[in-house]
Amino acid sequence: MTPTVTELLLARADDGRCGLRFEDSSWTWAEVVRRCAERASLLRSLRRPGPFHVGVLLGNVPEFTFLLGGAAFSGAVLVGLNPTRRGAALARDVRVTDCQLVLTDAAHADLLADLDLDVPVLEVDSPAWSDLLAEHAGAELAPVAAGPDDLLVLVFTSGTGGDPKAVRCTHAKIAFPGRMLAERFGLTGEDVTYVAMPLFHSNALMAGWAVGLAAGATIALRRRFSASGFLPDVRRFGATYANYVGKPLAHVLATPPRPDDADNPLRVVYGNEANERDLRRFAERFGCLVVDGFGSTEGGIAISRTPDTPPGALGRLPEGVAVLDPETGKPCATAEFSPDGTLLNPDEAIGELVNTAGAGWFAGYYNAPEADAERMRDGMYWSGDLAYLDADGFCHFAGRTADWLRVDGENLATAPIERVLQRHPEVREAAVYGVPDPVVGDQVMAALVTTGAFTVEEFAGFLSAQADLGPKQWPRYLRLASDLPRTATHKVLKRQLQSEALGTEDPVYRRSDRGTYVRHRA
Repeated sequence: MTPTVTELLLARADDGRCGLRFEDSSWTWAEVVRRCAERASLLRSLRRPGPFHVGVLLGNVPEFTFLLGGAAFSGAVLVGLNPTRRGAALARDVRVTDCQLVLTDAAHADLLADLDLDVPVLEVDSPAWSDLLAEHAGAELAPVAAGPDDLLVLVFTSGTGGDPKAVRCTHAKIAFPGRMLAERFGLTGEDVTYVAMPLFHSNALMAGWAVGLAAGATIALRRRFSASGFLPDVRRFGATYANYVGKPLAHVLATPPRPDDADNPLRVVYGNEANERDLRRFAERFGCLVVDGFGSTEGGIAISRTPDTPPGALGRLPEGVAVLDPETGKPCATAEFSPDGTLLNPDEAIGELVNTAGAGWFAGYYNAPEADAERMRDGMYWSGDLAYLDADGFCHFAGRTADWLRVDGENLATAPIERVLQRHPEVREAAVYGVPDPVVGDQVMAALVTTGAFTVEEFAGFLSAQADLGPKQWPRYLRLASDLPRTATHKVLKRQLQSEALGTEDPVYRRSDRGTYVRHRA
């Protein structure tokens, strides 16, 4: 039976084991549930006519988790607001999700100070909030009835392709992966789950907070992710499990190694979007199992690696998931490779990942019927992710639909190029995107974050030795950056890189006709 978040919380109501740790404070699970009940009573007292939606603009602080439980118990819908949004964009997120009020703290209140929201804003670390809570101290644990399909949270997409959309997250969408991952990794009340990814995002909710809740483990919160603070936190809290999304593994690996790095309690790290090299290096350096899955905030498709998954592949497709041609709706051809590994038929093999069986865990967007229609076509969920299948049935990621490049009349996907660039030992990160060709179509540009003694001269030689890098896949331009623009969940903002194109203060190199790279002068 699919659980609800309410049921998972109620199972902890009499649990005297440690349920939450934050900095120097801790709460038993029973205390956590009591605080959730008090927030539920408080939220019900503040409810106004209309959708019972509560905006939350906070870092990873205990109040966020108490409000999650308060929403579950009261029937409210928690709206996770992204603190990296500013001004009109942040106000738009509040309005489009019909928030009745916004809860924030002193660290984020200035972001809302000059916005015309037309809804109350309360600071949860203020005397006024403490006074309100005092009125509901000892509130009865009397949760409203909730089913698996009832809405609990609105989570915004990362917005890498435009304005973020609010994804409807039901009780089941949060509770089911929590229980599944807890069981998959054998987590119990003796474990500690470390949650440093932002709680306003689906990864932290489903692969972090809900996992600890379902297992009855201690949830150790960090206000904000820190690469240098990761290992000290793991040791301090005794963390046995951690989650990630995007580039955190790479950031931790960039910290200076120490001989005793593997001397830590960490057993399992689970997440998505890490590259193959970082997965291997992280597991070796810190002595833990690293499992990288594939999925999105929407939840329409999830792919898991198995032990026989070859390097670079996502895994085998679940039943009902296929790679389809977006124009014809027909299955794409199996990928064909040359002896050196070059994909020979990208136009025929690369297509969109589609859940042909239906919506999966996708419960739709809020207030975005056109976006819903784009995702759900002919009763199938179209993910917007590009992929291809090899002869053994393993799926390989090829980028997003927005990542298609048209170079000299040929369609190119960015992800295969990025994988080649990241083979170089001094390339820590690579983002490939298109810039306009003076005649027609695109030219390939790559932004690189490098370490050590990287030189463009040596890199050109390295690229020449990569037999599976086709002539049209060679980056025309290289941008050497100290860091890449990101969303709050560490995803690279390629649209920002594209808009900057060659107009950047970072060094940019252009590939000459001889195959070498020379400094580009604007």
